[in-house]
Amino acid sequence: MREQAADVPELRGDCARCFGLCCVALPFTASADFAVDKAAGTPCGHLRTDHRCGIHDRLRQEGFPGCTVYDCFGAGQKVSLVTFGGEDWRAGPPERARRMFDVFPVVRRLHELLWYLTEALALPAARPVHEALRRARAEIERLTLGTPEDLAALDVGAHRREVDVLLLRASELARKGVRGRRRDRRGADLVGARLKGADLRGVSLRGALLIAADLTGADLRGADLIGADLRDADLTDADLTGALFLTQPQVRAARGSAGTKLPGSVTRPAHWTAGV
Repeated sequence: MREQAADVPELRGDCARCFGLCCVALPFTASADFAVDKAAGTPCGHLRTDHRCGIHDRLRQEGFPGCTVYDCFGAGQKVSLVTFGGEDWRAGPPERARRMFDVFPVVRRLHELLWYLTEALALPAARPVHEALRRARAEIERLTLGTPEDLAALDVGAHRREVDVLLLRASELARKGVRGRRRDRRGADLVGARLKGADLRGVSLRGALLIAADLTGADLRGADLIGADLRDADLTDADLTGALFLTQPQVRAARGSAGTKLPGSVTRPAHWTAGV
């Protein structure tokens, strides 16, 4: 068995080893996802002095489902313990705190790329590009270890475009042998689409808008879901076995059931069975 991204601790958020960076650095707007407005660089009102969330066990009930969806892919502990050497933003000068908050989103994007690259390397069919994927992963990892100044000046978009070429090729190789493969639906507007029981095996849904789509009982085995917007999509009893590049945030943003089949790279969200 090849190592999947879910098996790499460094690519999973660990709040116990972070200074609550996502609760401070990131802004949010009062909406269905957040109960209140918060400016970037301002601590959330529920953030405790120990950097833990005061309402973590009832975020959805309190109107903060957006917090339960978010995942930093391990960037929080990387910035807290490596980039800034374990120096708490609360204890230092305001300039250091601002640098930490500026760098956090950059490292988060880099760690997301590391997650995708690790997933691509777990695909046996993508062997022809494994060497290039390994080189890209090593380069992105090197970038995450840069100084705060290096990271702040980094053009992550340029690196993302280079990685995307490799990920697309890995996807094409992995989906080539999927039985019943259909046409490319990259970037398709499928908001609210009625896709109950649809055969989407091996389909590319990269960047597709599937907000509130009915995917009940749909067959998504081997489908490429990188960047697909699954907010409020109904995955009840859908089969996502072997789905490519499906992330934990995407799964948490969707609705599902005990009958939903998921790839090993993600875990079943607690709210799916709790009905929250």
